[in-house]
Amino acid sequence: MTLFHKKLLDSLGVLDWGYTEESIPRSFDHFSQWTKKDAGSLTYLTDHRKNLRSDIKKVYPDFQSALVFLFSYQEEKKFLLEENDFNVAGYSLGYGGEDYHFELARRLKVLFDFLNLENAEFKISLDIQPVLERDLAYRAGLGWFGKNSMLISREHGSYFLIGSLLLNQKLDLPQKELSPDHCGKCRLCIDHCPTLAIDPHSRTVIADLCLSTFTIEVMREVSPPSGYEKSRGEIFGCDICQDICPWNKKVLKTKEIKKFLSVRSLKLLNWLGRDPKLILDELDVMSKRGVKKFFQGTVFERPGKIGWIKNLKAKLTYFQPK
Repeated sequence: MTLFHKKLLDSLGVLDWGYTEESIPRSFDHFSQWTKKDAGSLTYLTDHRKNLRSDIKKVYPDFQSALVFLFSYQEEKKFLLEENDFNVAGYSLGYGGEDYHFELARRLKVLFDFLNLENAEFKISLDIQPVLERDLAYRAGLGWFGKNSMLISREHGSYFLIGSLLLNQKLDLPQKELSPDHCGKCRLCIDHCPTLAIDPHSRTVIADLCLSTFTIEVMREVSPPSGYEKSRGEIFGCDICQDICPWNKKVLKTKEIKKFLSVRSLKLLNWLGRDPKLILDELDVMSKRGVKKFFQGTVFERPGKIGWIKNLKAKLTYFQPK
């Protein structure tokens, strides 16, 4: 498909894109079963918004088609791996250090404007909308569901975020074939998860055992899930199951770092990479509003003061400072 110029896609960090006219996700029943058993504290997936995810038309009644894009953070991830810095998830430092929701929305608007479609309207879909975005990307032929529940592409691994344009009209475009499962007998992601958060039978993540849930979504003082001491000391998100994936290792072998982290990303990385005791001391004298202001405009804002203190106390308890 040549709807978009490669130069434009490269400038916006798009690894791949696809098209689908299917509004109903193929994995909704699987998702529904997961919410009953393993969604845990992720209540935004189990409340009234759960059923909205059963059909995109419940979110956007005028839906006729979707253009789905994979936005890369491969270079940021490679930088972190080469620096042996596992404190934070790779996506958190991408996109100029901005909260990716704002930056990807901007890029999607650029892509829509480029189309110059007559009488077209659109709705942006990211992971904050009640849309099963990985299923949407699957329906667009962009990858398969890995054993760690991530969408994986043979060409691009899984170091990307998914963003979509939901359109009120169909386009004269072919649809890619659905990708077969290429995980085979591999279970590296399952075996290397320190908290045993990946259910090998359902190929889903047990939310309350996942370090990403603990470090990002849990905004109160609680102990980390059992096995945290076997992790790498993550304090925001967790990429262990992605970092061990052969499809990502294959991609990063040939990936060159052509750009540098933004000044803001580097400052945050340096600040968060210090002795947890020093960071705790600084957070302790800051108000909740002060912490929010310090991280404002980045994904690091989400845990709040209490969440950050919880994360850093866990790190300090189980790991010696660098």
